[in-house]
Amino acid sequence: MGVAIRVAGEADRELVVRLLDEAFQDDPVSGWVFPDPAHRRATHPRLMAAFTDVVLAEGRVDLAEDGSACALWLSVPAGEHEAGGDGADEDGPAQLRAAVDPDNERVELIGRLTADVHPAGRAHAYLWMIGVSPERQGEGLGSALIGSVLDRCDSEGLAAYLEASNDRSRALYERLGFVVTGDPLDLPDGPRMWPMWRDPRPE
Repeated sequence: MGVAIRVAGEADRELVVRLLDEAFQDDPVSGWVFPDPAHRRATHPRLMAAFTDVVLAEGRVDLAEDGSACALWLSVPAGEHEAGGDGADEDGPAQLRAAVDPDNERVELIGRLTADVHPAGRAHAYLWMIGVSPERQGEGLGSALIGSVLDRCDSEGLAAYLEASNDRSRALYERLGFVVTGDPLDLPDGPRMWPMWRDPRPE
């Protein structure tokens, strides 16, 4: 499908935060981080805002022109990986917890656990999050957003990486050429995440 995509700026911040909040409210990992539904509704937007601010400052947010979907990307140099929620600062998970939900250790833990499984060594594009409005899911918007970056990765010979947080997203990423790399991440008393890697395809 033809999807008009542009790079988001600061003026789009609230739209991106809302998209991510709506898309991930019922995600298994968000439910694990914020088990109480009322607390999740109140606090989850702050976590999505923190993620958005990092990527607006350090990466790239692709936004469907009609505001229905967004994708957050970071560029990871060879030999480095992101430390779960703050860019390169390894104290980021603790800072994130302090800013978002100080009494909730899972806000910090998810950052540390995903950082631990993040592959180091090769430069890659890191798809941190992708959000599609719930009423627009299943229309191919996610595939279009990711595909535009993967085309660029292929032309530049650059790998891509992400963590799938549910079976539906994992299946989408597999169709786009990602494969599970290493062992799945089983969150303590929680759901499973799948680290996934995609080598560039020759043109």
